Amino acid sequence: MVKVLEQAIAELARLPEADQEQIGRSLLSLVDKIRRVRAELDKGIRSLDAGEGNALALEEFIRQLSKPNG
Repeated sequence: MVKVLEQAIAELARLPEADQEQIGRSLLSLVDKIRRVRAELDKGIRSLDAGEGNALALEEFIRQLSKPNG
């Protein structure tokens, strides 16, 4: 295990049990989100590698992101 993670777990062990539970649930949720994002990225990379990608209108994409509800 990474040293900083070991330190974090040691610090968590000093907290009240309710805090440990809450932090544990938050951490597990974050790990789940990271796994889902990685899976989607892998899926996208496989799609691109298979030649299934489409050209991206970059300027239009940036314009859409710049909109208030983008």
